[in-house]
Amino acid sequence: MNSSPVNDPLELLTNKGNRQPTFLAPIWNPIAGAVAGFGVALFVNWGFRKPVFSGIQKHIAFTLLGGALGSYFDNKRDQYVAKRDAVLRHYIELHPDDFPKTNRKKYGEVLESWVPVR
Repeated sequence: MNSSPVNDPLELLTNKGNRQPTFLAPIWNPIAGAVAGFGVALFVNWGFRKPVFSGIQKHIAFTLLGGALGSYFDNKRDQYVAKRDAVLRHYIELHPDDFPKTNRKKYGEVLESWVPVR
């Protein structure tokens, strides 16, 4: 008999503290937005045929705006993912017959043996 642990569908949608975010996870989107904002300022100056670094206030404003938008969209995505997981968790709790607990299998139990044909 297989003595591997049992897969519970609800465990997939719960964070029990065993998965830690990386160092860049909370700051990646704001930094990407700030870099994109700075790039937009450079592109606007280039499009108007000005020196690309002229008007430092424009670069600062676009960088801050890009960082704020990156942070805003990161928070919105977190809210969306949390709501989606809550809806899925609730559905699994209401329909436990559709999501039975299964034993975990190893690749050796699932894959067939391979014999090369030459």
